[in-house]
Amino acid sequence: QELETLFRPLSLPELRKPIRSNEVLIVARGSGYKDDLTALRPYIADARPVLIGVDGGADALTEQGYRPDLIIGDMDSVSDETLRCGAQLLVHAYVDGRAPGLERVRSLGLYSDIVAAPGTSEDIAMRLAYEREAARIVIVGSHSHPVDFLEKGRAGMASTLLVRMLVGHKLVDAKGASLWLRRKHALRTLALPALAEGGALRWNPYR
Repeated sequence: QELETLFRPLSLPELRKPIRSNEVLIVARGSGYKDDLTALRPYIADARPVLIGVDGGADALTEQGYRPDLIIGDMDSVSDETLRCGAQLLVHAYVDGRAPGLERVRSLGLYSDIVAAPGTSEDIAMRLAYEREAARIVIVGSHSHPVDFLEKGRAGMASTLLVRMLVGHKLVDAKGASLWLRRKHALRTLALPALAEGGALRWNPYR
């Protein structure tokens, strides 16, 4: 059933921030998402990606000094302050059109577009970036395996699997980025004293 809907393009509003040929960074509230987002600061400064917050993932962006370009989700775990930050809002609705999150947005005096689709809000974010022809899609805090979904207490694995198959090589999952970037930095730090031995940065590969 979800496979059938996957091959139908999403009905999307006009986006204020162009995505085509640009990099996109999606931030969700998965395990280690704050540390991984911090580790990606050099990437964000260099690539200047379109920033998409999935519900509470948008708060992580604002806490680190960024303003999301787009906030997608049920709007049940994102703060009022972040919803008012000026980002374009997109409420994830059920396939039948019901959108419970819309009431909260309206109660704040804000406007939001609606996208009705199966699966999780992360799936919608990935599909949106893919269908709008992003050059690359980097996702932080994703829920991508059974443990993630059991911890989250909801279904959604089927849709996530299908969406990741659709997006394919354009998707870079940054889960655990803080760990391997920290390890890379540690190895570099350990190597410098050895290279500087004797007061000169000389390296003989045959020693």
